Amino acid sequence: MSASAESLIADIPAFAPYARPATLLRPVAGTPGVRDSSVGGPLLWPEDEPWPVCRAPHLMEVREKLTDEERETWQRIDRDMKERRRQNPSRAYELTNEEARIQTEIMAGASALDMTNWERIRGVQDTSGPSVPMVPVIQLYARDVPGDHWPTGMDLLEVLWCPNDHSEPPDQPNYFGPTIELRYRSSSAVETVLNPPRPEQADEGYLPEPCAVAPEEIVDLPAVDELPEALYDEGCHWADARGIEYHRGLACRPGWKVGGWPSWHLTDLIPIDCSCGARMRLFLTMESSNDGPDIVVGRFGELRIFTCPVDAAHPIRLNIQ
Repeated sequence: MSASAESLIADIPAFAPYARPATLLRPVAGTPGVRDSSVGGPLLWPEDEPWPVCRAPHLMEVREKLTDEERETWQRIDRDMKERRRQNPSRAYELTNEEARIQTEIMAGASALDMTNWERIRGVQDTSGPSVPMVPVIQLYARDVPGDHWPTGMDLLEVLWCPNDHSEPPDQPNYFGPTIELRYRSSSAVETVLNPPRPEQADEGYLPEPCAVAPEEIVDLPAVDELPEALYDEGCHWADARGIEYHRGLACRPGWKVGGWPSWHLTDLIPIDCSCGARMRLFLTMESSNDGPDIVVGRFGELRIFTCPVDAAHPIRLNIQ
């Protein structure tokens, strides 16, 4: 038996309670139609149903030019820091307390500094613009993604997002990214299809290229954050002996994925709980890529949707790693 989650479980049955089914979507550039599962493709959206729009405030980038004095001061501090490092290569690049204080004053609460144009960059909430039409991200038919994801009588899931950044939109604490909407429907009930509007205000990284999908059903396992330490170590030793990595090879499988386990590779485990108190489960993972859908979320990371296992009608939660 090849090195897989199933073969690990066969050898170490203690992993069985942690196994979760998942479907890797494996998007590839293509020309999907409304009757196909797709990433970034057209949706089977009824002609008489209003297209969803985002009315939440969007984050707008504001740039402020540094004064000549501020730029010269920043450059002097940078030269002094590099000179200290040159004289003592074993030390890291370090600022003095006074230099750090001056730089903080120059930044004036901005989040970034463009050292090409010497501009402070800050994000502000923009409530002045019109509502923004949402953009198709995923369409999935039940025939391609089996499992208990589907409400009774529904065989089609459509996922849309607003192609702009938002800071902590409603019900999304500690989240920065696009707002998202999920729609389930019965495909047989849709006879005529809407030609959707396109947003005028959009971040190019949130406009996916149309892709077909080649679904693959797998078994996914959790990483160290959600396993007993001794069992995790045993799984790593098992994987090492077969020349693969446990994390991302057998556990928290990367890519566009339905179900499975989330990876907490940038942070420690962040428990995501529903308003009803239930621990939420990973439902959908969307991954940054330079090919295929060609999208970027966070710092070239993953956007994950979590749902309530008690009642799927409860609000979703969003997280980016």
